[in-house]
Formats: sequence, structure tokens, C-alpha cells
Amino acid sequence: MDLRGKGAVVTGGAMGIGLATSRRLIREGCAVTLWDLNAAALEGARKELEAMGGRVFAHVCDVTDKARVYDLAGTAAAEMGSVDILINNAGYVMGGDFLERPDEAWEKTIAVNLTSMIYTIKAFLPAMYERGSGHIVNISSASATLGVPSLSMYAATKWAVWGLTESLRFEAWERGKRGVKWSSIHPSYIAKGMFEGAKLGFLGNLIAPLLKDHDVIAEAIVESALKKGRYSPKRPWTVHLIPRLRILPDTWFQALVDLLGVTGSMKGWVGRGKNGS
Repeated sequence: MDLRGKGAVVTGGAMGIGLATSRRLIREGCAVTLWDLNAAALEGARKELEAMGGRVFAHVCDVTDKARVYDLAGTAAAEMGSVDILINNAGYVMGGDFLERPDEAWEKTIAVNLTSMIYTIKAFLPAMYERGSGHIVNISSASATLGVPSLSMYAATKWAVWGLTESLRFEAWERGKRGVKWSSIHPSYIAKGMFEGAKLGFLGNLIAPLLKDHDVIAEAIVESALKKGRYSPKRPWTVHLIPRLRILPDTWFQALVDLLGVTGSMKGWVGRGKNGS
């Protein structure tokens, strides 16, 4: 996709992956609409991106509020002219043993990471189908490729995001709308932000080292997914090996996951969400 002149909506756009992606989109000549819950961070992001010369719109939005999503979808189309790109980046992580967290924590995880995509995709997909073009990018996770202790509900939602993205891609094909593209993005642990402190064991970190910053994922979104049309970019690239290793007998695969330190990878987690924020 040639990005110049396109309009993009980025959820969770005020910080982290969302802001890093918005910077790249502005450099490519896109107009960008940011949605985020954090009003102060949203205003800071808007000012930064406008200082880069970008055409930027910013709105406080709880993506789990479908009425707000549908209302702001119309606003985005009116302000930018059209919404050609949707980056479903808003996310929530609550780690911990499955039995030790209240139902509300898991319900919020599902609402933010999965249910919200029903609303955002339904808000923008009809116009993309009508034009016969567009690109929807959903942020999944490396944890969508294997189970992670103390990350069970987060992983469950990210497995679902991968399945949702692939199913909707084929649904678009069946409708004869192959010009509407779909990508899921699968980051491993990033050194800062939501997953700060989480890491694989020594051997696992050699194979899949911590990602240094959010721009590594922004690059995957803009360069690999949007510009090259890749279906499911994974970072680091070694995450691509995980589904292929499932050809091993189950007991061997699970022993390998343990050997790589996946099973203890959340023990040092101190990132956003640690205390329910």
C-alpha cells in the first residue's frame, strides 16, 4: 500500500506501540487519528506529531464502549476524509495466577484485547468493503503461539485475535474483497512498557532476545504489514519458529518451552498493569 494521503485510526495511540506507529505513519504522509483513554498522554502525543508536520486528530476513547467507538468512527471519517487503515493496538495486561485474580480483571482483559475489536472493525469495515480497499492491523502477541503461565487470559485473547484476523481475511476473500487487507502482529517481550521485567531464560533470550523498544513493532506494522502486505509479522523473527516446532511430539515441545524459560518468564514482571492500572 502507498501510504501517502491515507487516513489511519490508531487505538491506544498515545504511547508505546501506538505512538511509535503513528510517528512512522506521519513520516509516510498519512493523516492520523489517535484514540486513547489517557487524556494527558493523548494531548502530548498530538502535539508531538503535529510538530513533525502531521495532520493529527485526537479523541479520548474507551474502545470497550461501543457507542463511543461508533460515534468517533464517523468523526474520524469526517475529519480525515476516509479511514483507510485501522490499527487495533489498544491493550490491557494483567498477569498472575489464574485463580488469584478476580473475575473483573479477566473480564477487562477480554473486553479491551478482544471484544473491542468487534466494535472497531464493524465501525470501519463496511466503508472499506464499499471502496474495495483498506488495511486492518490487529496487535496479537508471541503468546498467541504458545501458553504462558501467569499470562493465561492475556494469551487467550491474543490467540483469539490471531484467529479473528485470519478468519476475517478469508471472509473478505469469499466476498471478493481481496483489496481489503488483514494483518496480525506478534511481538515478544519489549524491554520497556507493559511487559517491563518479563523475560525468557538464558537460552530463550539468546534465541528470542528482548525487543529494545516499541519502534521495532512500529516498523513491523508499517514496513512489513502495511507496505508489503505481510499477514502476520513476528518480532523477533525467531517467533516464526514456534508454530513450526509444533511438529514435535507434544511432550518434546512442552519440554522445550520449559527449557527456554517461557514458563518462568513473568516472574520478574513489573510493567504497566502490575497493580491493576
